[in-house]
Amino acid sequence: MSGKNQHVVPNKNGGWNVKGEGNSKSTLHTDTKAEAVKAGREFSINQHSELVIHGRNGQIQNKDSHGHDPHPPKG
Repeated sequence: MSGKNQHVVPNKNGGWNVKGEGNSKSTLHTDTKAEAVKAGREFSINQHSELVIHGRNGQIQNKDSHGHDPHPPKG
């Protein structure tokens, strides 16, 4: 069974948060986006879920699937 998707999101007071999808509190706070992405990737690998990386404006910049992908790329 897959865990919650992990989101890397900007913190309004500075830095970056890693939050499980649907959680009101963040799992981890870091100073840099790179640290948050690295930790979020580890969480999503362990939980066989998807990592969703957001930009400073909140828009999704990238996704990385570590679980069952219902639509894998062809080729």
